[in-house]
Amino acid sequence: MAKTKVKVKGLDSSIGLGARRAIAYTVLILISILCLFWFYVLFVNATRSNSDLTAGFRAFPSDNAIANWTNMLNSSLPVVRGMFNSLIVAGCSAVVSTYFSTMTAYAIHAYDFKLRKFMFTFILMVMTIPTQVTALGFIDLMGKMNLEDSYIPLIIPTIAAPATFFYMKQYMESALPLSLIEAARIDGSGEFRTFNSIVLPLMKPAIAVQAIFTFVSSWNNYFTPALILHKRTMKTLPILIAELRSADFLKFDMGQVYMMIAFSIFPVIVVYLILSKHIVQGVAMGSVKG
Repeated sequence: MAKTKVKVKGLDSSIGLGARRAIAYTVLILISILCLFWFYVLFVNATRSNSDLTAGFRAFPSDNAIANWTNMLNSSLPVVRGMFNSLIVAGCSAVVSTYFSTMTAYAIHAYDFKLRKFMFTFILMVMTIPTQVTALGFIDLMGKMNLEDSYIPLIIPTIAAPATFFYMKQYMESALPLSLIEAARIDGSGEFRTFNSIVLPLMKPAIAVQAIFTFVSSWNNYFTPALILHKRTMKTLPILIAELRSADFLKFDMGQVYMMIAFSIFPVIVVYLILSKHIVQGVAMGSVKG
C-alpha cells in the first residue's frame, strides 16, 4: 500500500507540474503574440497604398510594397544616408556607453576610497535630471564649441550613462568576486589588463543587454539630434521620418511612411538577434550557478 501511495503522489505531482508548465507556455505564447502583432501590422501596412490604408485595417499584405519602396528611395529625403547616419550614432553610442559605464562600475566596485558611497549616490542622482532641462544650456555650449552639425555631441555625452552604470554595478555584485581581481593583481596583471581581459568577458551578458538598450535609445532619439543636426545629409532617420510625416497633404503618402518606419526598425531587429545569444548565455549561466 505504501508503494502504491508513493506512485500516486508522484503521478499527481507530475500532473501538477505539467499543468503549470502548460499554463506558463500558454501565457508566454499569448504575450509573444501580443508583442509581435504590432510588428506584423507595421509590415502589412508597409505593403499597402495610401488609398488602401485610408480604407481601414487589413490582416494580409498587399502588392504595393515595391511601389512604396521605390517612392521612399526616390523621395527628396536622403533615406539611405539617414540610415548610415543613425548606424554611426547608435553604434558608437552603444560601444562608448557600455565600455565606460562598465569601467566606472568597476572602479566603484573594486576600489575602496573615501568618496565611494557619495560618488555612487551622486551618479544615481544624475538619473533624475531630465534631458529637456539641460537641453538649452547644452545647445548653447555646442554652438560656442562649433560642434553643431556634428555627431560628437550625440556620441561623447553617452559616456555618462547613469542607468547603464547602475545596471553594471548591480551585475558586478553577483558576477564579479573581488577575490578574482585580487588574484589577478597578485599575478602581476595591470589594472587595464585586468579590466579588459577578465572583467569585460565576465560582463559580456550585461554588456549585451545594455548595448541593445543604448543602441535602441540612440536609434530612436529625435529630441537631441533635431536640435544639433541642421544639414539634411547629416540628419538621422527619426528626423527624416518626422519630416516625411509633416509633408503637405498633396505629397503625403502613408504607405511610404510605413515603409520608412519598417525600414528604420530592421537594423534594430538585426542587432537584437546578434546580441540575444549572449543574453541567453547569461541566463543559462545564472541558472546553473543558482
